[in-house]
Amino acid sequence: MSVELESKFKEVEDYIDSLGLEGKDKVVKRSYLIHVLHKAQEIIGYLPIEVQKLIAKKLDVHASDVYGVVTFYNFFSMKPKGKFPISICLGTACYVRGSGEILEEFKKQLGIREDETTSDGLFSLHAVRCVGACGLAPVVMIGNEVHGRLTKKDVKKLIKEYREKAKEE
Repeated sequence: MSVELESKFKEVEDYIDSLGLEGKDKVVKRSYLIHVLHKAQEIIGYLPIEVQKLIAKKLDVHASDVYGVVTFYNFFSMKPKGKFPISICLGTACYVRGSGEILEEFKKQLGIREDETTSDGLFSLHAVRCVGACGLAPVVMIGNEVHGRLTKKDVKKLIKEYREKAKEE
């Protein structure tokens, strides 16, 4: 494990300790699970098995329960995401308006499949069921930014725009 990752694990551990759960009963500790998972993912960027085990130990829950929550909710990821995670809505409204073709174009332009990250770490690609912006279909979210009414032709331009953003930062 890298020094940077160890430092982030320590930050997660310190955060859990700061919640004052020592001596609380199992039900109270367990009620913090999703909250702690969100914070851990915010700190580390994803939820590797090692951090899940740490959380399980600190919250006095079985590691398989933590894993079950992580794999149930789409928000959580066990793989590192790109600096700019791309979520393509495949809900009904988006799909009938071409989001499947947009997903294929992102795969082609980035040279990755769903749930993979580009070798430069800038982009990761994720298919999601609905982002709640059906009136803008088809919709792609890049980070927290919503891009609506897209076509296949917009994909190259979006990628270029975010590559330029990365250079400016």
